[in-house]
Amino acid sequence: PSPPVLLTGRLVGTVVLMRTPRQALGDAGEQRARRDFESAGYVCLAEQWRCPTGELDLVMQRGDDLVFVEVKIRRGGLVEAEQAVRPAQQRRLLSAAQAFLIEHPHLQDLTWRIDLVGITLDRGGQIERVSHIENAITG
Repeated sequence: PSPPVLLTGRLVGTVVLMRTPRQALGDAGEQRARRDFESAGYVCLAEQWRCPTGELDLVMQRGDDLVFVEVKIRRGGLVEAEQAVRPAQQRRLLSAAQAFLIEHPHLQDLTWRIDLVGITLDRGGQIERVSHIENAITG
């Protein structure tokens, strides 16, 4: 028999969204990235923002800088976390960023970029390395 799937919940309004272990790991990575950005003076405008063309993990702002943040978390192996963004996903991220700006016209005059935060875990699930690449995805 297959092992049981552990689900964690996240309260959204009055509904609890069940999360798979993989989703919970992604959530933890996004929270780590958010804390790092906030400690550098950024304010979080959105988390897990979705539109028909894709999802933005984090949208952060500091002054006139708007940063769309893609967070990749991987267990140690052959491919580092920051190498896991394929060209198709890059196109989706650019489309999602543009959709966000259309939906939030008051932000359109800001300088924006898409950053990548890569988090690599060791076999025990502990953070081994965190990398931050500014302007990782360009159009």
